[in-house]
Amino acid sequence: MSIKNIRLEVMQFLEKNVDSFVDQYLIPVEKIWQPTDFLPNSQSDTFFDEVKELREIAKDLPYDFWVTLVGDTITEEALPTYESWLMDVEGIDNIERNGWSKWIRQWTGEENRHGDLLNKYLYLSGRVNMREVEITTQHLINDGFDIGTGRDPYKNFVYTSFQELATYVSHNRVAQMAKKYGDNKLSKMCKMIAGDEMRHHHAYSEFVNRIFQIDPSEMMLAFQYMMKAKIVMPAHFLRESGEKISTAFEQFSDSAQRIGVYTAADYVDIIQKLNDKWEIDKISGLTDEAEKARDYLMKLPGRMAKISERMVIPQESHIFKWVEPARI
Repeated sequence: MSIKNIRLEVMQFLEKNVDSFVDQYLIPVEKIWQPTDFLPNSQSDTFFDEVKELREIAKDLPYDFWVTLVGDTITEEALPTYESWLMDVEGIDNIERNGWSKWIRQWTGEENRHGDLLNKYLYLSGRVNMREVEITTQHLINDGFDIGTGRDPYKNFVYTSFQELATYVSHNRVAQMAKKYGDNKLSKMCKMIAGDEMRHHHAYSEFVNRIFQIDPSEMMLAFQYMMKAKIVMPAHFLRESGEKISTAFEQFSDSAQRIGVYTAADYVDIIQKLNDKWEIDKISGLTDEAEKARDYLMKLPGRMAKISERMVIPQESHIFKWVEPARI
């Protein structure tokens, strides 16, 4: 039997657990928070006063903070790319509306609230050029992404396990910084988004855990493949108006690193967390090739840590069209 067919069989075997995954890791629509819960109430007589207060507090946040928040928002807003990509993964069938497609739709429903909330906050803050943000978002959806997984469910679930945790780290750090600068409402928003991301991380990493129990060698090889290829961020095709895909994502990443929102050290830490979560040191019954893959993965965090220590981040902020210094 081909590797592709084995993966399909594993996905079909695990599909019977999808309803329990939904119940465990997602929250019913009627019970989960909605963006309006954290924003000025447009139906209230105090709406304009609430907006004025939001804008006053927003004035104290620094340039790189705004760049990072805008980049995070654009990443969340490009959700159509992520849903369409995942719907095309082997074993996920949206035509027959199988269990896995139900998971993707409901996961998407939760994720969609993140971009809605952050976009409305940015608009009300008055600190960013929303038209430029909207142009970048449309470009990013138009350009899509290439995360190196193909249609392979094993590689895709490694990617989502990593990426959800990385997104948690970013939103959680933004929440901490907003609180430090006195913006408690923005801090609460980002904290709630981070909480969703952590739940989703637990879900996708459990999918990988289940696959390790059924097909350990191939899962180990898929994990190694993704770590060798390196995890690219979903917004790696980021660009501004009138520009081609070039260095915008790198410049956004520099801003995030400068203020400590998401750093090279965090990337290394996530690899170690995945190694620990999946207990790859204890997995038995591996082929010789998969044993070598495990050795590589066990040594990887130490090797990557040495490289990350030597990285030099530019001290000068790149000036983005999204955020005009004169407005900060």
